[in-house]
Amino acid sequence: MMSFRPLATIRLRVGESPVWDERRDALFACDVLGQSVVLVGLDGDIQGTWSFDQTVGSLGLTESGRLVVALGRDVVLFDPDSGVVAPLARLPEPDTNRLNDGKVGPNGCFYVGSMDDRPDKKPVGALYKVSADGSTERVGDGFFVSNGLAWSPDGSTIFHSDSRGPYIDSYAFDPQRGTLSSRRRLTMLNDQLGRPDGGACDALGHYWSAGVSAGVLNRFSESGELIERYPVPVNAPTMPCFCGQALSRIAVTSLTEGLTDAARVDFDGSILIADASVTGVPVGRMRGL
Repeated sequence: MMSFRPLATIRLRVGESPVWDERRDALFACDVLGQSVVLVGLDGDIQGTWSFDQTVGSLGLTESGRLVVALGRDVVLFDPDSGVVAPLARLPEPDTNRLNDGKVGPNGCFYVGSMDDRPDKKPVGALYKVSADGSTERVGDGFFVSNGLAWSPDGSTIFHSDSRGPYIDSYAFDPQRGTLSSRRRLTMLNDQLGRPDGGACDALGHYWSAGVSAGVLNRFSESGELIERYPVPVNAPTMPCFCGQALSRIAVTSLTEGLTDAARVDFDGSILIADASVTGVPVGRMRGL
C-alpha cells in the first residue's frame, strides 16, 4: 500500500492536471473552478500562484519553459516568469461546453478534450490535437466528459476515459500523424468502483485512473484488468501524476466542490504525495514553442 500525505497547505475547489516540471523541480497543477494555476515544490513550498479569468481545464509544459493552458474554450501559452498570456488556438466548441483534461503527447502536440458543462450532460464533447502553429484537428468525439489522457511507455497506445460514460478506452496512436485508431473498450466502471477521472501510465504499461467517486486510484493492465486498488485519504481524487527523481513518487490532486460540509475530510482539495510502487512514464513538452 502507498502512504499518502498532503504536499502543501492548499485547498483547491477542483484540483486537476498535475504536471511534473523536472527543470523547476516542482509540480504544476490547476484549480478548474478556482481559475488558477499553482506551482508546488516537493518540499511543500508553494512557489507560485497565478489567476485567470476563465476555467482552467488543464495544462502542459513547452520546450521554452512556458505552459500550454486550456482556458474556457481557448488554448493559450502562459509564461509563469513574466505572467504573459498569448493566444494559441480557439476550439470550435458550443457555448455549453468547456475544455477539460489535456496533456502533451509523445509527438509534441497538446491533446485536449471538452465536456458538456451543463448538469444534464449530453455526449457532445470532443478530443483535439493542437499543434505549435495553432492549428487544430478533432481526433475524437461523442464524449460526455473527455478525460484521463495518458500514453503507454512506447507511445503507441493512448488511454482515454469518459467520466460520465463511465468507461476507459485505448486507441492505437500514430506518432507521425498524431491520430487515433482501433478504439477498444478496456473497462466499464461505476460509482462504487470509481468513475474515471484523470490518468497516468507507469513504466510497465499499466494505466492509473483516479476513481473520483470512490476515493481510490485504480491500476489497470493494458487489457483492462483491474490489478490494484489504492485508497486515497480524500473523497474525490481527480488525477495522478508521477513525479520526483526518476518519477518514483506519485502526486494526486483532489476536489472540494460539491462535497457537503458533513462529508468532507481533512485532506479534501489538497495535492497528495506518496512513494510510488513503480516508476512512471515521462510526459513530453510541446515542441516548437
